[in-house]
Amino acid sequence: MLKAKSLYHLIVYSILFIVVLISFFTFIIISNAHDELQDKTETLKTDYTNSQKELIKSDVNNVINFIKYYDNKYKNIKPQEIIQKEVIEALKELRTDNMNEYLFIYNFEGVSLYHPISKDRVGNTYYELKDKEGKEVIKDLINVSQKPNGGYVEYLWYKLAIFKDTKKISYANSYKNWNWTIGRGVYLDEIDKLVKEKDEEYNQKISNYTLQITSLTIMLVLYSIFIYKNATILIVNDVKEIGKYFKESQKNDNPINQNRIIFGEFKIIANYATDAMNNIKLKTHMLEDLNKNLEYNVSEKTKELTKLIESQKTFIKNSVHEINTPLAIIQTNIDLLKMKIPNNKYITNIESGSKIIQYIYDDLSYLIKRDRVIYEKEYLDFSKILSQRIDYFEEIAISNSLYFINNIEEDMYIKFNNTELQRIIDNNLSNAIKYSYAKSPIFVKLEYLNDNEIKFSVTTHSKQINSVEKIFDDFYRENNARGGFGLGLKIVKDICDKNLVIINLQSDEEKTKFTYRFRINEDITA
Repeated sequence: MLKAKSLYHLIVYSILFIVVLISFFTFIIISNAHDELQDKTETLKTDYTNSQKELIKSDVNNVINFIKYYDNKYKNIKPQEIIQKEVIEALKELRTDNMNEYLFIYNFEGVSLYHPISKDRVGNTYYELKDKEGKEVIKDLINVSQKPNGGYVEYLWYKLAIFKDTKKISYANSYKNWNWTIGRGVYLDEIDKLVKEKDEEYNQKISNYTLQITSLTIMLVLYSIFIYKNATILIVNDVKEIGKYFKESQKNDNPINQNRIIFGEFKIIANYATDAMNNIKLKTHMLEDLNKNLEYNVSEKTKELTKLIESQKTFIKNSVHEINTPLAIIQTNIDLLKMKIPNNKYITNIESGSKIIQYIYDDLSYLIKRDRVIYEKEYLDFSKILSQRIDYFEEIAISNSLYFINNIEEDMYIKFNNTELQRIIDNNLSNAIKYSYAKSPIFVKLEYLNDNEIKFSVTTHSKQINSVEKIFDDFYRENNARGGFGLGLKIVKDICDKNLVIINLQSDEEKTKFTYRFRINEDITA
C-alpha cells in the first residue's frame, strides 16, 4: 500500500511539474509574441506615415517644377492668365481617378483655384475654414507653403469613401510668382486597417501556439504515465534496497547485500555510492566557486563586446551622416573652380575623386536605410536615368584614361524604385571603370529583350573573373589592390533578387560582361 501510494504521488508530481513548466514557456511565448506585435505596429505606423509624407511631398514638388517650367517657357509669349488656365487644364488631365488622393490649389487669399473632387468649390474663398477641432486648415496650409521648403499640416477632413471626417495630413508648397499654394494630402485611417491585420495575425499565431502547446502537453503527460508505469515497477525495488543500504550504512560499515539487488547496474552504483557522494561534495564546492568566477568573467566580456558592437554601429551611422556636408561643400567648390578655370586636369581629377566618394556614400547610405525604408516603385525612364548616370561617371572614366560607348534605346520605361535602380547602374559603371584596362572602351547597352523585358548590359576589356560564383558575396574582391569594400555587387544582387531581376555574368580573357534582365512591369510574369 505504501509502495503504490509513493508511486502515485511521484506520477502526480511529475505531471504537475510538466504542466507548470509548459505553462511557464507558454507565458513566455505569448508575451514575446505580444511584444513583437507592439514593435511591429509602431514600426508599421512610423514607416507608413513617413513613406506617405515623402510620396505626397514628391508629387507636390513635381507639380511645382512643372508650373515653373511652363511659366518660364511661355511667360514672354502668352498672358499670365492664359498660362495659368493651361496649367490647370494640364493638371486635370494628369490626375488619377482616386477620389481620396488629389491635388488642390489655393491662392494666398484662400480662393480655391483647383479642386478636382469638389469642382463647385473653385472660385470661393476658404481662408477662414476650420475643421471640427477648430484648426484653420486652409490658412495653415497657405502659411506653411510659404516657408522655404514648404511643410506638413495634420487636420480632420471629410473622406468620401467612408462618409465621415478622419485624420489627414497634407504637404503644401508654393509657387510665389503666382501666389499659389499647391498641396496634396493622404488619409491616415489606412494605418488602422494595417494594424487590424496585424492583430488578426497575432490572434491566429496565439491560437496556433495554444493548440501546439496543448497537444504537446497531452503527449508529454501520456508519455510520462507510460514511462512511470513500466519503468518504475522494474527499478523501484532496487532503489529501495539501495536506500535501505544508505540508511544502514549510517550505523555500520557493512557492504550492501548484492543478493538483494536485481540489476547489475545498481549493484555497481551501490558499491561506489559512498565514495562517489564524498567526491561529489568536494567537487561541488570547487565547481560552485569556479562557476561564479566564470559567470562574472563572461558577463563582463559580454558587456564589453555589446558596447563595442553598438559603438561600431553608431560610428558607421554617424560617419555616413557627417560625410554628406563636407562632400557637398567639396562638390560646390569644384563647380566654382571649373567656372573660373575650365578644362583643368587637376580639377578634373579632384572632381573624379569626389564623385567616387559620393558613390561610396550612396552605397553606405542605402545599406543603413534599406531595412528601415520602404522603397516604393514607380514608372521610370530607364533610358534617361542611365544616360544621366553615364554623364555623372564621365569625369571618373576620363581621369582613368577610359571612355564610354553607349547604345541606349530611347523612352524605355520600367516599374522600379529610382534609388535601387541607381544603385544597380552606379555599381556596374564604377566597377567597369575600376577594373577596365587603361585606354579601353566601356560598352553600355540598353535594349528591349521582348515585349515584357528590358536588357541592360555593361561590357569591359578587363582581367578574367576567376571566382564567378563568389563575385556577389559580402566583402569579396577579385583584386584587393584596386580598393573598394566588396559591398557593391552584394547590394546589386540583393536588389535584383528582391525585384526578380535575372543576372548573367560572362568573363573570359578578352572581356567581362554583366547582363541584367528587368521586367517592364512587375505584374507581368517572365
